[in-house]
Amino acid sequence: MARRPALAEPGPRTTTPATAGPDAAAIGGAGFDWLMAVLGGWLIGGLYLDGWAHIHVPALETFFTPWHAVLYSGYIAGAVVLAVTVRRNRRRGAPRTRALPAGYGLSLAGAFVFFFGGVADMLWHVTFGIEDGVEGLISPSHLALAFGGGLMVTGPLRAGLHHPAPARESWLSRMPMVVSLTLLVSLITFFTEYASPYATTWVAETPRTGSQAYLSAGLAGFLVQPAVLMGLVLFVLRMQPLPLGGLTVLLSVNVALMTIIHDKYLDTGPYPLIGAAVLAGLIGDALIAWLRPAPDRVRAFRTVAFVIPAVQYLLYFLAIMAWARVAWSVHLWTGAIVIAGGVGWLLSYLVVAPGGIAQSRLTHPGTRA
Repeated sequence: MARRPALAEPGPRTTTPATAGPDAAAIGGAGFDWLMAVLGGWLIGGLYLDGWAHIHVPALETFFTPWHAVLYSGYIAGAVVLAVTVRRNRRRGAPRTRALPAGYGLSLAGAFVFFFGGVADMLWHVTFGIEDGVEGLISPSHLALAFGGGLMVTGPLRAGLHHPAPARESWLSRMPMVVSLTLLVSLITFFTEYASPYATTWVAETPRTGSQAYLSAGLAGFLVQPAVLMGLVLFVLRMQPLPLGGLTVLLSVNVALMTIIHDKYLDTGPYPLIGAAVLAGLIGDALIAWLRPAPDRVRAFRTVAFVIPAVQYLLYFLAIMAWARVAWSVHLWTGAIVIAGGVGWLLSYLVVAPGGIAQSRLTHPGTRA
């Protein structure tokens, strides 16, 4: 009787990956998150370089500039990586809906939005000329670019929030989420610079007799910017804790970008304000580590929401007092600090309503009672 041949184990060249096929998961992971975070930094860095040029280079009247080249090359690099990743995963058998790692589908959509926004921006400049001042922040083509760019750079943030168990991941693998969050905050603060204490030190300007221009412009910043910062930070904290040092990275990088390009409008120069932001970030990180704010720790959540912006702008005023002067009365500048904290505190009720534990369980159905 003939002996049945033994089943040979497939060699390395014939092994088919277990993940290949219709149920294949997209190739991604921490390395991909870091790559997209770096490319997002390239894109936002180009945006800030372009902003610096509009402030410091007079009579900038052409679309084709070195600063636009940095901005658009950053976009091209990010779009190419997304397209290549889609192609690789599709060839492995992944369906279209899973051709990118979790969180990056909207980044690809943002790449398309940015492309058409860039074409519109070139035509806009050719037709109407280069925008001046605030015009450049609210022109339709620039807002389309901002929207598309925002979708692109927040891929690592969405990917980080997608993972249900951050405690199992290393600090380094969670930092792309922080970088992505920093880029999103910096994108929004760039386009709201007309209402930012870091774009112009209105608090050091003496109000004109009979005019509320300086006062109105200055006070608006203590409403808008805390809302931008804390709205996003609280949203992340509702989902999972920030890695240690995350808030320091966020505040220091964002304030550095804002103050360096607006240095000619700052009575203190950029560096005292950057130092104050670093200190505020360190205090905020220590507070988050101590109180551990979460939807099931509502009092800690609301305390952090108030204290972080209040401390940030207290240190902001102290830096101006030390390196320049505060022209506002004590009633105004102390009130501005309280308003900044109050904005964060009120936002905490939108992010986690009273009864936040129940709301959190609706958001995370797998949470145990």
